Amino acid sequence: MTCAACVGRVERKLGRLDGVAATVNLATGRATVRHPAAVSVTDLVTTVEAAGFTARPHEPAPAPGTEDRPPTAGRPDDGDDDGDAARAERHRLLVTAALALPVLVLSMVPGWQFRNWQWLCFVLAAPVAVWGAAPFHARALRGLRHGAATMDTLVSLGVVASFAWSAYALFLGGAGTPGMTMPFSLLPAAGDGTAHLYLEAAVGVPLFVLAGRRMEARARRGTGAALRALAELAAKDVEVRTDGDGERGRRIPVDRLRAGDCFLVRPGERVATDGTVVEGGSALDLSLISGESRPVEVGPGDAVVGGALNSGGLLEVRADAVGADTQLARITRLVEDAQTGKTKVQRLADAVAAVFVPGVLTVSVTVLGFWLGAGADPQSAITAAVAVLVVACPCALGLATPTALLAATGRGAQLGILVRGPEALERLRRIDTVVLDKTGTLTTGRMSVTALTARTGGLDATQALRLAAVVEQGSEHPLARAIGADAAARLPDRPLPPVRDFAATPGHGVRGTADGHRVEVTRPGDLTGLPAPLPDAVHTAETAGHTAVLVTVDGTPEAVLAVGDTLRPDGYRAVDHLRRLGLRPVLATGDREATAHAIAGHLAVTEVHAGASPEDKAALVTTLKEQGARVAVVGDGVNDAAALALADLGIAMGSGTDAAIGAADVTLVREDLQAIPDAVRLARRTLGTIRGNLVWAFGYNLVTLPLAAVGLLSPMPAAAAMSASSLLVVGNSLRLRAWRPGGPGGRDRRPHGRRTRPHGETS
Repeated sequence: MTCAACVGRVERKLGRLDGVAATVNLATGRATVRHPAAVSVTDLVTTVEAAGFTARPHEPAPAPGTEDRPPTAGRPDDGDDDGDAARAERHRLLVTAALALPVLVLSMVPGWQFRNWQWLCFVLAAPVAVWGAAPFHARALRGLRHGAATMDTLVSLGVVASFAWSAYALFLGGAGTPGMTMPFSLLPAAGDGTAHLYLEAAVGVPLFVLAGRRMEARARRGTGAALRALAELAAKDVEVRTDGDGERGRRIPVDRLRAGDCFLVRPGERVATDGTVVEGGSALDLSLISGESRPVEVGPGDAVVGGALNSGGLLEVRADAVGADTQLARITRLVEDAQTGKTKVQRLADAVAAVFVPGVLTVSVTVLGFWLGAGADPQSAITAAVAVLVVACPCALGLATPTALLAATGRGAQLGILVRGPEALERLRRIDTVVLDKTGTLTTGRMSVTALTARTGGLDATQALRLAAVVEQGSEHPLARAIGADAAARLPDRPLPPVRDFAATPGHGVRGTADGHRVEVTRPGDLTGLPAPLPDAVHTAETAGHTAVLVTVDGTPEAVLAVGDTLRPDGYRAVDHLRRLGLRPVLATGDREATAHAIAGHLAVTEVHAGASPEDKAALVTTLKEQGARVAVVGDGVNDAAALALADLGIAMGSGTDAAIGAADVTLVREDLQAIPDAVRLARRTLGTIRGNLVWAFGYNLVTLPLAAVGLLSPMPAAAAMSASSLLVVGNSLRLRAWRPGGPGGRDRRPHGRRTRPHGETS
């Protein structure tokens, strides 16, 4: 496929099949096809071939459970053919350049035109017009057989007309006379009685178009670097632990790995698949997966992501997901889908391009007839008609959106922002209200001890914490896990003895014997009997929205622990940036009023909906939409899925549940709330780039077509301008690859790494 007219032809052919809807992307050469079971993939491929193109089903790297992907249109049948085709195009371009450059120089510099120079130019131009332009001629004939006209039709006709007129001039028009010279002008000119030569147009058109397409192909390959980088992250083989005797060292292909298998990750290796650390500790580099710039420390019980680079020690990992179920596979699918789709404005451009080429042919014939009917010199009339054919290139229209989407989605993936498709990108740019979940979104989603207060003159605070942790070993409550984790962090060299006489009272707390002491860890009741400063500690914890836990040793209250879900350190700045972007933040959480308002107070959010069930969150979204708001919902749990799906735009935290990610339009892989305003800025920048591309593409044709029609633009500069238009569009899109998520102050902000929590942990 070479232009938007090709895209339109394939889409129309596929769309004529019953129940089939197709979207074709010029930049990637891929077609996304929705079809009923009655229409097979073979039928789809046959239909594309009937339109004059090749096609095959897109097959990603083999992996267990890999899903079928849509057909790929306009591509050769295998990777080797891709390489051979690229080498053949490069060879054709080099030979064409070697033959065309002398013709261009002699035609443009009258002082160098020696005796019979025109015949040398004819000999050099003939292979270019026939062999160098052969791909254009072949595709034009193929389109003619299918009753369609494309960019190749315009180029082929332009080359044939220029060369044929020059041959006539040489053999019959007097231009072959020895000693003839011809001045070069950007404007068509004639009238001295000798037919002019246009060999420079016959060689310049294919040379400029071939060079332009090669540069376009290289630029478009650059925009797809994100997908290739993701593919390179996947491990090819893995070292597994043999069950039973603990033998290590057996390596197997990664596609033979199954959920539940244990495998080793040595320093410098990539994690083979998503899993949980069983043994060992290390720092993982997630920069290419989630955009986390700092290594993330992991140890036993922590979740790890396939593709992460092990920067430290030896890890033993239990595989939790393999093949298409891994986070890396989901990221790859999201990026592919986003790069294949189209925006509304691009669909309009494609519709225009579908009728553009036939319209240009009509204009060219009309121009020829008009000038001949007006009594103009035949060669001037033909020159104007050829210039119309050459200058009217719809390539820029076809490249305006897909190249920008390729660059933007690739850059977004590098920054940990995954957009499901171009429609989501359009909606992301237009949102004005953001509904934020609390647990796992604004907060880390992990309970931890935020404060530890001991009574005056009593046990040391860390001693009270240790006794509480011993007793809490018998409980599976999140509060118990938080207390145990804090004790392990504060007292790493003091292992906890087993608890004796353990008992738990639901809704109240636990008790048991630790180090010979009778210890109770409970919710505080009446505060009047507590020694100082414990009452103040309880009040402070509850005001902050945290849970106060009273530690009583041998009947004496000794300490108060404040346990809560901590606010993400970048929360305030992210919400502030949303406000500066003109967005209205709303907090909706299932947590109690005190906790919700405490979090809202830290973030300066004035609109709070506490105690909200999943149904309440969905109803809130409906109400906001009825009020005219364009609503985005940010969440991570199953309880957010309904609201995510109902919103104008759903944004899921990458550490959230599969239900939330599946319902969302945007997934934030990196655990950084700054990714939300960054996503909005990227969407606005991308849509602005697309609009600029389309303005240039349409404007170029609006200006150059009339100039060519009235005889003010000859074929060779028309060909150069046509190629330049496509390159300018691609170059403008490539600027998105260097986009940086600057904050309100315009500075670059790189995401900060922090430990991720396992998938499936809900708010």
